[in-house]
Amino acid sequence: MCGIWALFGSDDCLSVQCLSAMKIAHRGPDAFRFENVNGYTNCCFGFHRLAVVDPLFGMQPIRVRKYPYLWLCYNGEIYNHKALQQRFEFEYQTNVDGEIILHLYDKGGIEKTICMLDGVFAFILLDTANKKVFLGRDTYGVRPLFKAMTEDGFLAVCSEAKGLVSLKHSTTPFLKVEPFLPGHYEVLDLKPNGKVASVEMVKYHHCTDEPLHAIYDSVEKLFPGFEIETVKSNLRILFDNAIKKRLMTDRRIGCLLSGGLDSSLVAASLLKQLKEAQVQYPLQTFAIGMEDSPDLLAARKVANYIGSEHHEVLFNSEEGIQALDEVIFSLETYDITTVRASVGMYLISKYIRKNTDSVVIFSGEGSDELTQGYIYFHKAPSPEKAEEESERLLKELYLFDVLRADRTTAAHGLELRVPFLDHRFSSYYLSLPPDMRIPKNGIEKHLLRETFEDSNLLPKEILWRPKEAFSDGITSVKNSWFKILQDYVEHQVDDEMMSAASQKFPFNTPKTKEGYFYRQIFERHYPGRADWLTHYWMPKWINATDPSARTLTHYKSAAKA
Repeated sequence: MCGIWALFGSDDCLSVQCLSAMKIAHRGPDAFRFENVNGYTNCCFGFHRLAVVDPLFGMQPIRVRKYPYLWLCYNGEIYNHKALQQRFEFEYQTNVDGEIILHLYDKGGIEKTICMLDGVFAFILLDTANKKVFLGRDTYGVRPLFKAMTEDGFLAVCSEAKGLVSLKHSTTPFLKVEPFLPGHYEVLDLKPNGKVASVEMVKYHHCTDEPLHAIYDSVEKLFPGFEIETVKSNLRILFDNAIKKRLMTDRRIGCLLSGGLDSSLVAASLLKQLKEAQVQYPLQTFAIGMEDSPDLLAARKVANYIGSEHHEVLFNSEEGIQALDEVIFSLETYDITTVRASVGMYLISKYIRKNTDSVVIFSGEGSDELTQGYIYFHKAPSPEKAEEESERLLKELYLFDVLRADRTTAAHGLELRVPFLDHRFSSYYLSLPPDMRIPKNGIEKHLLRETFEDSNLLPKEILWRPKEAFSDGITSVKNSWFKILQDYVEHQVDDEMMSAASQKFPFNTPKTKEGYFYRQIFERHYPGRADWLTHYWMPKWINATDPSARTLTHYKSAAKA
C-alpha cells in the first residue's frame, strides 16, 4: 500500500504543484520521493512508500538498467510475480513484485501485461522510447486511482482525489477530477512538450471471466461439474489459495474480525496458513464496538476458538461522532452507509497503527457482493435477478465498500488484503448456476456456509450467524449506530435547511438530515465535487428509506427469534 502521484505537461511550477502530493503522505509513512522525467521538465512522479516488500530496493518510480526508458509508479501487490518470473525466465534487478510489469510490458505490450497480473494494483507506466503513458487499475478497484486531464493535454494522476483538487493549470480554474475505472487500462501518447493525448480506454477484464493468468496458476486442478460436493471442494481449494498467496510480505500480518461469517472465515483460514508457513509470531485479530455490541461478543468467541492474540477496541458515541469530519475527509464521499460503516474501521485502524506492529491487515470485504450476503437478497424476484444484482454490486465496489476499506486503513498507513475478491475465487463463484448462490432456508450466503460446515474452522453458531451490517453490529441492538447518528444530526440540521436541500444540493439531493449533515462536511472539504458519488447505496426490491439492515423486516423477525 503506497501513494502514487504523477504530472505530465504541467504549466505551473513543479515545486509548487508537488505540494499537492503531500496530501497523500499517510499512504506511505516509510519513505518519500519526487523524480523529474529526463528530457521533460514539466513531467514528474511523486511516491509515498509503505515498505511491505523489499525494504532495500523498493523505492519508486521503479527503473531497471535493462529498460532505461521505462518508469513505473504503482500501488499494489502482484501475487504471481515469482511464478511469472520463473515461467518466462526474467532477470530481476530487485525483489519488488511490481518489477514484473516492466518485463511483461517489454515482452508483450500493455494488454498482455495487465491481463497476466494476479493481484490488486493501480499504476502509471511511462515509456519514453515509444512516447507512451499507460494507466491501469485492477478488476474491482481494490487499489484506488484518480485522474484529471485538460483539453490541452495536461494529465495528473493520484491514488486519492485529495492529491489533485488543489492543482493549478492555465486553461481551467477548476480541474475536473474523476475516478479511473476498475478493470480498465488507458493508452496515451506523450508529446514532445510533455502533454498527452488519450488514444484508447480498454476494459480488459470482467469479474465473471476466468482471468488469463489462471493458466500459469499453481493451484491444484479443480474438478468439473456442479455437483454440490464438487463445488464445495473447489471453493475450499480456491479460498485457501486466495489466503495463501496474500501472505506475501516482509511486515507483520493482522486481521480485522467482526465475528461475522466473512471476517471469521478469513481469520480462521489465515491463522491456519500462517501456522503451515511456520510464521513465528501469533496472529493479531482486531474487533471494535461499543459496550454490549454483538460484534465484540462474536469476535471474542471466534478468537478464543482459533487461538489468535485478540484485541478489543471500545468506543463511545461521542468518539464516533467526533471522528465524522476526518472520516469524510479521508473517504472523499458522502454516501450514508459508507460513512456509517467507516467510523468503526477508521478508529480500529488508528488503534492498530498506534498500539501494534501489524501493518498488512486481512479483511472480509467483497463477500457480501459476491455471495449475495445482503439481507435484501431474500427479496430477489428470481435467481437470475439476484445474479444481476450481485454483478452490479461488484462493479460498483470501488464507490462503496472497497473505497471504505482502502481509505480508512490507508489513512493510518496500513495495507488491506481482501481474499474474497481474489480473481480465481470470485470468477469461479460467479460461474456457478444462479439458483445455487441465492439465500436458502431463510439464510443468506448458504452455499458459503455449507462449504465450510465440515472444516472445523469455526464454531457452528458463528458459521451460521445471520448477516449483521458492520455499522450496526458495533453497537447494541437496543441502540443502533445509525440511530445514535440520526439523534445527533437531528440537532444539527433543521427542517428549514431540509426544505431548501434541493436548491443547495441539486445533484444527489440528500433526503434525510443525516445525509444532509454528511454532505455539508463533504462540501466543506471538496466543494463542487459531489459527482464523485454517482448515486447513494441502497437495498433493492424493498421500499427502504434507510440503508441499515436493522430497518428491514427480515432482520427484525430474525432478531425476535
